Order: sequence, then C-alpha cells, then structure tokens
Amino acid sequence: MPMEIDIGFLSTYLLNPSNRIYWLFLLISVFVSIVYLYFYPRQKRLILNKKLWLHKSCILDYKYFLVIFLIKLFLITPIIFSVNIVSSEVNYFLMDNFGIHRVYGFSNLQIMLSLSFSVFVFSDLTRYLLHRFMHKNKYLWKIHKVHHSAKVLNPLTFYRIHPLESLLFGLRYSLSYGVIIGIFSYFFGANISIFQIMGVFSIGFIFNIALNNLRHSHIKIGYPKFLERIFISPKQHQIHHDRANNNKNYGGNLAIWDYIFNSLQFSKNIKNMHFGLNELEHKKFNTILNLLTIK
Repeated sequence: MPMEIDIGFLSTYLLNPSNRIYWLFLLISVFVSIVYLYFYPRQKRLILNKKLWLHKSCILDYKYFLVIFLIKLFLITPIIFSVNIVSSEVNYFLMDNFGIHRVYGFSNLQIMLSLSFSVFVFSDLTRYLLHRFMHKNKYLWKIHKVHHSAKVLNPLTFYRIHPLESLLFGLRYSLSYGVIIGIFSYFFGANISIFQIMGVFSIGFIFNIALNNLRHSHIKIGYPKFLERIFISPKQHQIHHDRANNNKNYGGNLAIWDYIFNSLQFSKNIKNMHFGLNELEHKKFNTILNLLTIK
C-alpha cells in the first residue's frame, strides 16, 4: 500500500504535466532563479539561506502537502463531477430547448483554437471571481485564510488550501470547462477537442512554463506595466500575499480582470512585502490540524 501511494503521488504531481510542480516546470523555475540571483546577488543571502527553506511555515507546507494529497485523492476527487458530465448536460439542455443547430464553414483547427481560447478565458474569469468572493465573503474568508497564513512562500504554498476551498475550485473548474465545451458541442458537434501539449491543455502548460511556480517564492520577478495589465507576474501574486495588499491581484493567469474590476496593483509600485496574517491570527494556523479547522 505505501508503494502504491508513492507511485500515485509521483504520477499525480512530479510526473504529470498538467500539475503545477511537474518536474520540467520546477527545473525551469530553478534555472530562472539562478539567472535572477546572478543579476541580483544581494538576494542570495535570503534565497539560499536554509533558514528560509526550513522556516516553520515552510515545514508546515511540506507536511500539509502530503495530507492534502491524501484528502484530495480519497475524499474530494470522488465527489467532483467531471467536465464531460457538465458538457453533456449543457449540450442536451440546449438541444431540448432550442433544437439542433449546427455551424459549418470552420476548419477543425479553427474550432480547436477557438474552443481552447474560450475555455481558457472563461475559466480564468470564474477563477478570478471565486477568488475575489472568497476574500470579500466573511465565511469563505475563514476558509481562504489558510492559504494566506503562510509567512514564507515556496512552491508548495500553492497547495496550502483548506479542503473545502479545494472542493469549490474543483467544482468551478468542471463547471467552467463543461459549460464552454457543451456550447461548442451544441454548435459544432461532439467531435471537438482542445489544443494540447503532452496530453494536457496547451495554454495551461504554457503558463506553467512561464514561471507559475515562482509566484509562491521570494524571487521577485515583475513584468513591464503594459504586460502586467494583461498577465499576472510572479511578483504581482506575491503582492497579493502581502498583508497590506491582499485585496489586489486576484487574477489567476490574466491580469485583465483585475484591470477591469479595479483590483490591479503593479509590481513596481510595491517595494517591501510582509507575507501572512497578523501575529495573533498566525497562532491559529501553526499546525496541520489548525489548517484543517475552520475558525
């Protein structure tokens, strides 16, 4: 049994290109970090200090990562309905209420690219809205505080989320993808597909290569302002973890929603950041059991 869990763990995370910490994405992040430290040598004292990586907050992330993996595997994944179920229901609903309509004149490549773009944009919008709502709603904030309780950021901080938040975002994923795929199936037929790289959604793959792992790190890489109006840079997400700015930069991959809804903060405007919650709150999130408890 332990061997099966170890293999499942590797296939779910390190060997799965659909996952944030796929080995290639981590390797690219390490390479970029080395280049960054070459140009900013003063940061070496912080980034390469074992006190950073062995900080109590990081140790808790490492332990919690294994716990949340098992919770997702045995409790969350089995109850989340699939994208295929949602898309089929949407397709049937449209046919039952509006009859059968087909759109012709587009190549398979055009349909694939249009579907991929539509799924990405709609999913990113729903991700932004749910994330922002979890900050604004006092009950959902009790759940989301778990993620913001990290005083030190590392790639595994991405997984410091309460199981209920994991469930909500899993349902959001199935619904957002399923709705768009169902609409495209209605107009173009069931034989449609999303553009993929290595068997996973291509746009998500590209963004994971584009330094997503450095968002939860102390490598402060920002983009020029014109790009940060469109894409969330690693430093912009770090700003979101700053206690004074956690009402900014809710975006997942795209910054355009923050720009539209007035929650955008440019990386150049923030110099010093203090991650986590206030000291009184931190005491409520210092063990695995505390992270799993709603306060």
